[in-house]
Amino acid sequence: MSERVTISSPSTLALAGGSPVRSSFLPFHQPLVDADDERAVLETLRSGWLTTGPRTKAFEKELAAYTGAAHCVGVNSCTAALHLALEAVGVGPGDEVITSPITFASTANVIVHRGAQPVFVDVAPDTFNIDAAAIERAVTPRTKALIPVDFAGHPCDLDAIMSIGARHGIPVIEDAAHAIGAQYKGRPIGGIADMTCFSFYATKNITSGEGGALTTNRQEWADRISVMALHGISRDAWKRYGTEGYKHWDIIAPGYKYNMFDIQASLVRSQMNKMDAFHKRRVALKQRLDTGLSDCSEIALPSERADVVHAYHLYPILVRPERLSADRDTIMNAIQAENIGIGIHFRAVHLHPFYADTFGFRRGMFPVAEAYSDQTISLPLYPRMTDQDADDTVAAVRKVLAHYRR
Repeated sequence: MSERVTISSPSTLALAGGSPVRSSFLPFHQPLVDADDERAVLETLRSGWLTTGPRTKAFEKELAAYTGAAHCVGVNSCTAALHLALEAVGVGPGDEVITSPITFASTANVIVHRGAQPVFVDVAPDTFNIDAAAIERAVTPRTKALIPVDFAGHPCDLDAIMSIGARHGIPVIEDAAHAIGAQYKGRPIGGIADMTCFSFYATKNITSGEGGALTTNRQEWADRISVMALHGISRDAWKRYGTEGYKHWDIIAPGYKYNMFDIQASLVRSQMNKMDAFHKRRVALKQRLDTGLSDCSEIALPSERADVVHAYHLYPILVRPERLSADRDTIMNAIQAENIGIGIHFRAVHLHPFYADTFGFRRGMFPVAEAYSDQTISLPLYPRMTDQDADDTVAAVRKVLAHYRR
């Protein structure tokens, strides 16, 4: 007697034993690195100069020109850039720094590293960027800096935030980890805030594997950050060992090991040449996802204000629990089981145990951020994706929503 084989319906969730939408897994992100990038790195490896040197300096000039900023300092991460920015403006114990709870933890961690108090405020319900009105209400005599975050690549409300900073004499340090290539009212991100911090981590719109940069129009801040990024040494390695002969150096401050090096710089410089093409592809994929999901009333798609050029670093959807019979985590796991990689950007920082236990943050303090945190799922969006990858993502989401629809 032969064994009975049950063939699942195409609508049966993979979680329930059905066939997944894709036979192979679509990663949440894969960097797009081509032969030009490989050649740039290989040339650096063969040059004999691997650490901070001529390619790092060239990158700094190029990014400053691209953003319209007077100065740029290459560093080894956006976290390092944020930390150095807080040091440059003198943030220390007893101070407060206002920021958003919808961000990666490093935005808040660097405040703690400086011995200061993170002050979270709620976010706007459309962009999930920090709410400028909430910033104004949170300013106290102890406020030493503002760190707005360009969440998912959408520039924050810079006019309002810069006005608050100017009115109270508080520097604005923009966390633009997601926003390289974005624009606010026709101006590139990087040349507007007092300081702007970028990330070139492996998942970012352009990458150096690990890496970051800080731009500013203030000479004294750029000089201080350059020194503090490399041990507090008065002359960097390129200057110490240049053709003009050895130069003695001094430790003028207890600095950090935060410098960008030439291997990183060679890769990100090559990636910068493709930034416009990468952005064009992100726009096309975003529109394809929008078209495929726009009639799904069980989710909300990302929104965009008219006065910005969005970097489209992330594609976060919001599940609407009142229209579904499952919570966000169940929906998330069901999509992943269909062989579509997903991300969560982000669980609100103030609800993580360290911040709740150390500073007394609790659920209910920032309701817009908390609702977002509980309902968000990020879908894949990156230039290496094909149209079929985007269509598979749409199919997986639609399949899961249909199953759990009320």
